[in-house]
Amino acid sequence: MGEVLDLVSVSVVRDGARLLDEVSWSIEDGERWVVLGPNGAGKTTLLQIAAARLHPTSGEAHILGERLGSVDVFELRPRIGLASAAFADSLPAQEKVGDVVLTAAYAMAGRWHEEYDDVDHRRGTDLLGAFGVAHLAERRFGTLSEGERKRVQLARSLMTDPEMLLLDEPAAGLDLGGRETLVADLAELAGDKRSPVLVLVTHHVEEIPPGFTHALLLRTGRVVVAGELADVLTEEHLSATFEVPLTVERSGNRWAARIRLDE
Repeated sequence: MGEVLDLVSVSVVRDGARLLDEVSWSIEDGERWVVLGPNGAGKTTLLQIAAARLHPTSGEAHILGERLGSVDVFELRPRIGLASAAFADSLPAQEKVGDVVLTAAYAMAGRWHEEYDDVDHRRGTDLLGAFGVAHLAERRFGTLSEGERKRVQLARSLMTDPEMLLLDEPAAGLDLGGRETLVADLAELAGDKRSPVLVLVTHHVEEIPPGFTHALLLRTGRVVVAGELADVLTEEHLSATFEVPLTVERSGNRWAARIRLDE
């Protein structure tokens, strides 16, 4: 496909606040990106642009070869998988887990009068199995633990076989075991050449799965730096982004950061 996402001088202004400020960012086919930054940096706003759910106030956003503002977003959105806490809250608590995944085929949040064929049912079942939650298919979504909800969301986000998958803080609220299980799931996804382009938003370098290739650092709506993971995740760049002196360590294919206590 080549270029999957191309933002050119994108700004978003709401109620006088500049949420994104002249952001330019390109993603190529096959890349796996992590977006890092403190609270209020504009990470979720950036993801909403990439998901074709928000239009920029100025600048241009090209997504999967289409320009926002000149394309029917209801045709574009099924090509983009999205998992976020905000979307999870919109899913009916009484919906069966199997249906939570299945309804993504129609970009719906709950069963209505739509019909699904055998291919849809098989894909939904296979995706639940891929994330280790097939046994929950008949459970009500609202009865799941936070970790189970996250994995069901991942299965749902892949239901339409998207060309780009956007994950907004998928490890938020998880305990250590849940986080590490999720990181392992995402590492497997990142290592599969059949997987879509991946974009992961997080606050923590510890949550970056093995197999991710690039990083973008955001602060106050502006890009601090973007590029290959090892070039971006330096003490200088991360300290500037979070405005605290940080020590950054890499152990194999995992990262960690902590405050530098000698300053």
